[in-house]
Parts: sequence; structure tokens; C-alpha cells
Amino acid sequence: MKKYLSILTLALGCLVFAQQKGQLRKVATVGFLNVENLWDTIQSADYIDGTKDKSNPSFHRSVPIDSIKHLIVDETPFKGEWSDEALKGKRVVKYQGGSDEFTPKSAKNYNYKVYSQKLENAARVISELGQKQTGTAPAIVGLLEVENRQVVEDLVKQPKLAKYDYGVIHYNSYDYRGIDPAFIYQKRRFTPTNSIKKEIKIYGEDGKREYTRHILVVTGMLDNEPIALFLNHWPSRRGGEAVSLPKRNAAAAVLKQQMDSIRIQSPNTKILAMGDFNDDPVSSSLKNVLKAAASPKDLSESMPYLNLMYPLYKKGIASLAYQDAPNLFDQIIVSANLYAPANELKKDYTVLRTEIYAPDYLITKEGNYKGYPFRSWSGDKFTGGFSDHFPAFVILQKEP
Repeated sequence: MKKYLSILTLALGCLVFAQQKGQLRKVATVGFLNVENLWDTIQSADYIDGTKDKSNPSFHRSVPIDSIKHLIVDETPFKGEWSDEALKGKRVVKYQGGSDEFTPKSAKNYNYKVYSQKLENAARVISELGQKQTGTAPAIVGLLEVENRQVVEDLVKQPKLAKYDYGVIHYNSYDYRGIDPAFIYQKRRFTPTNSIKKEIKIYGEDGKREYTRHILVVTGMLDNEPIALFLNHWPSRRGGEAVSLPKRNAAAAVLKQQMDSIRIQSPNTKILAMGDFNDDPVSSSLKNVLKAAASPKDLSESMPYLNLMYPLYKKGIASLAYQDAPNLFDQIIVSANLYAPANELKKDYTVLRTEIYAPDYLITKEGNYKGYPFRSWSGDKFTGGFSDHFPAFVILQKEP
């Protein structure tokens, strides 16, 4: 009986009464969270087995350093650029930069207790995204800065999330630190049909390839409606905003090409691009390269995407502090077919509400960082905090 009551509760949680006109509507929350270095406690490396298909999770996976001696590895070291295509047919190991930083023997003393607290903290935040408005946990959540698939699997087993039966979509990246993007999704609400990782190739002033996170592209059916999701963690501002901007412009060009491709091939598909863009809504990467419109009135054939965060940015809302200044790097951008006036209810999903989620417990209360996100780390000291970014979410609505 308890099982059936639980299923009924989850089902009813998808329907809410709107304040406008007392209408009943179906709702879904889609959001993302930068989990600020969610690593397990085991020092790892990446093992790429290019004899397998690149869609196979075993093609590129994290393995404990101690296990490498038991793996088949090519005798000739790989010296080319790291990419799925270049590694076809090869068996190689890629060592992560600073892979020993999050281990019990490191200065951080990153042990199982700290790891467990990180999982519990992240699960709490995720479970609350949109919950006040929808009465349930989000249907789809993007995660940034995860070490590997296992930490995501551990996360969805947390008590605050386990009852929602989240599936996992994850691919290892060639990022120099070894952190990746990932999606989790409620299996009863979202059915993936395809997923790929789209690498961003950027180069330094010396002409050498610099490795960053890929864009995770997922298509599928959300409550029987076609949707495409793009999870981003663009190159940082390391070295300065102006110097690093071409790298984010390159990421924006890749994202735009991928979004345009789906929009042209499948005009009815709803598109959401989200993540940490390391730029504000007014930055040229988003405004001029991606051509994300600031307002619905600016939408056109040449500017078919709407940046939902622009109005929040104009109000001074921030998702983090970079170099002691507030920024809104965490953004959600949607295709024009997801826009409708807030009081207009349609048969298919449109945006009802967009929010940077910053409840009191996610905010630093004192010191030099008062008012900033309550981050996990202060140097090598674990603070018990949550993240150096506030999460973001959008609530979608349609007729029940």
C-alpha cells in the first residue's frame, strides 16, 4: 500500500494550481547545479579503450591508479591530441592534473566523511529546486564538476533523491583536471533517445591544445514532448577576461552549431542550453556569437534563442562572485518555441518561471565573503558548505 501511495504522491506532484485564474497545469522543473568538485576519495586516472565504441561507457572511464597495472595499455605512449576520434583502436591512460588533491592523504584530508557530506549537501539542494512551486523534485538536473560516473551514481542514491528513481547520463571529458558535466533525470518523466559529448577544441598562445569540458547534448521525451538539452561548462577566465574570451567564443560557436542543427531538423523540439558559461548575459560570447536574445521582442529568425537570465542580470542578481565582483555566469537559454506570456497556458511546454536558487542556508553569513555562495572549501579546509555557485532552474508549464 505504501508503494502505491508513494507513486500517487509523485504523480500528483506534477500538477499544480496556478495563482492566475486558479488553473490546473502540468509542470516540470529543469535545472542545474555546480557541485564544486564532487570527487570520490580514490586517486584515479582516465583509461581509454579505443577498441570499444565511443558510446560505450567503457570506452573512456575513470580507474583507480592502483589498477592500471592490470589493464592492457599500448606499449607506445600516445603523443597526439586527446579526442575520441584520435584514440580509436588505442588503449591508453590519461593522468589527471592534481588527481591526488581530493584524497585522504592530501592537504584537504578528503576522506569518506567529507565525501558523504558533499553528497548529502548536493542531494538536498537538488531535491529543493522548484519544489516550492511544483511540490516535487526536478525532472531533469544538470551537474557540473563531477569526477566520474560513480559519484553521480552515489548522488542519486542519497535518501533525498532515491525515491525519484533518477537515471544518469555521463561521459568522461578530456578536461585537464578530469571534471565532467552530467545529467540526472526522473525515468518516469524523461526518456532519453540520444546523447553525445561535443568536444570544444581551444588552443593557447603557444598553439598547444588546451583541454576543457565538453558540451553534453541529450535529446529525448519529457512527458511525451520532444526536448533537447545542452549542458555547458565553458573555459574559465584564467589569465583574464579579455585574454580568455576567444576560448568562450569558440565554445559558443560549437553550442550554436549544435542548437541550430536540432532546431532546423526538428522545429517542434524544445531546446534548453544551461550551465556555467563563465560569462555574463551581456558578454560577446552569448550576445554576439550565440546570439541569445535579451527579450522576447528581440526574437527573430536570426536570433532564435532567448536568454532567460537577462532580466535577472539587469536586476543585479548574481550566481557567484568572481574576483570579488558579482556575476551571473549560471544561465539558462531556450528556443523561441518555449516562450509564452506567463499567464498563457498552452498544450505543450512553455516557460513559467526562471530562478537563481539562493535560500538562506546557501549564503555565507559573515566574513569577507558575506552574501556570497556558501562554498565547500576555504583553501584546504572543508567548510561544510555547498557550492561556490548558486543553482539555477526553470519551471515549464502546460495544460494537464
